[in-house]
Amino acid sequence: MLVINSIIIREREGISTFYVSCSKKMTAELMANGTKEKWDPALSRLLSSLQQARELPSTEEELGFLSDLLQSKELHALVNVHNKIISNGASDKFFPMLSTSMHVMVDVLEVLATKLHVSEECKELFYLLQKPHVQGLLYSHDAVAQKDYYPHLPEIPQEADEDEETIKIVQLVKSNEPLSGAQSAEPIVGATIKTDEETGKIVIARVMHGGAADRSGLIHVGDEVVEVNYINVEGKTPNDVLNILQNSEGTITFKLVPADSKLNIRESKVRVRAHFDYKAATDPYIPCKEAGLDFRKGDVLHIVSQDDAYWWQARREGDRNMRAGLIPSRALQERRIIHDRTQSAKDGDDAENDDFDREQIATYEEVAKLYPRPGIYRPIVLIGAPGVGRNELKRRLIDTDPDKYRTPTPFTSRQMKPGEVNGKEYFFVSREKMEEDIEASKFIEYGEYKGNLYGTSADSVKAIVNSGHVCILNPHYQALKMLRTPQLKPYIIYIKPPPLDKLKETRNAVHARSTFDVDNSRGFTEEEFNDIIKAANRIEFLYDHFFDEVIVNDDLAVAFSQLLAATNRVESEPSWVPASWVQ
Repeated sequence: MLVINSIIIREREGISTFYVSCSKKMTAELMANGTKEKWDPALSRLLSSLQQARELPSTEEELGFLSDLLQSKELHALVNVHNKIISNGASDKFFPMLSTSMHVMVDVLEVLATKLHVSEECKELFYLLQKPHVQGLLYSHDAVAQKDYYPHLPEIPQEADEDEETIKIVQLVKSNEPLSGAQSAEPIVGATIKTDEETGKIVIARVMHGGAADRSGLIHVGDEVVEVNYINVEGKTPNDVLNILQNSEGTITFKLVPADSKLNIRESKVRVRAHFDYKAATDPYIPCKEAGLDFRKGDVLHIVSQDDAYWWQARREGDRNMRAGLIPSRALQERRIIHDRTQSAKDGDDAENDDFDREQIATYEEVAKLYPRPGIYRPIVLIGAPGVGRNELKRRLIDTDPDKYRTPTPFTSRQMKPGEVNGKEYFFVSREKMEEDIEASKFIEYGEYKGNLYGTSADSVKAIVNSGHVCILNPHYQALKMLRTPQLKPYIIYIKPPPLDKLKETRNAVHARSTFDVDNSRGFTEEEFNDIIKAANRIEFLYDHFFDEVIVNDDLAVAFSQLLAATNRVESEPSWVPASWVQ
């Protein structure tokens, strides 16, 4: 008797799959290439296959039921809707501009809440955005944009007959997934296989998110591979299976024994910024080089799966290639960096390694989109080595619009000089008061010069931001830990010196005055040029994972134009920031 538990049909991105769950007694082919005008291709092929199934030991009642189901208008309408969503989602013409419209709506409501007295339109929009049907529409939009609409299949019913075992027959068509890799794990249409150490059987080791196997929804980790294209794989190795696949063209058919339990894991929505370069082809430890995802430092990655402790699955943000790739996990990359630094320190190759700790090991940072808010500007922080030109860049930027760009007035414990005005050049306070505020962490930076304390308070920065101005800062690099907070949300620009020879050439050509000289009466010395490069290297080593942008101050006019463009961009475009800043 033919025992059929369920049939699920998919037609997705040129990949046709269907799944017949039946007893082990029924293992014959159930796929063919029948067609019928205006019918979905996958349904047509499955309907055509019923003609062959009539030769199997089954009842007319069972075949009639399947025939009526496959010809029903309701099923065809459902498949057509599914195909429309998928085809439009992959279209270059129709694609979502963002997948976080609910977050944007919350931000808009916060702004509108302060503007209700301005106009009736603000009040109307404020209440409209709180309507359940509007919020439901935005929620649905985000679900589709994030591809959170894939069905989640129920568990396969277990047969009461102990002599019977559930079998899945899955057919994948027109797949271009990689088919080569490491000896122990070969990519199979977006999945990897391995030999089970206990049973010696070939099993699915990993399903790559977005690959053909994942999109089918029918192949899961732990499934036992019984046949590939009707060839029994019992006693074979992963390489043997790979050879079968490499010699196959077009359709690939799998006969699988479902895993005892399947983890119903949805795709993660975590985004991270990478703080290192990665190239899978040069990684000797990746399970499969062809399944790896290359990326550059600064790229934003969508982490779709963190199930494996050492190998995550990810896509580059904005990449329309649905298949995810393997990247080293945070834990694995941290271990690599610690090993490399420790080895380098032993070899005496890098003196900077003496002062690193675990908190400074930059691998990935979870990020989210921050959208500009009218009238609330992020502070612009210029970080760089002394003498690299930050003061001049800050001065030029403020001079472009003094009413817009402001810099906080510093505090000092020294006595006021004749002609000075309290609150203009400095805020003059007692040494005891400054020491008290320093102890209470009220200063983002402070120092002592000729027996007097100087510092910039965090409250003065907040006051500029809250007054609707752009705060410009050029603090010591050690102030970054105090500045980089959810309250201030700074945009950090690193002003980088050019190589030593170019640094000397450019500064000497314009007769630049040394900033190390109190009177600015002489040029830079050879030692001062070397100090600039050394300080810059140290800043990059310790804090480059904090930088939002890098500007090389080779030509001052060019560097300033880049700085001006960066500040305008921060005001008008969304940017990736630490996820905690938008929660």
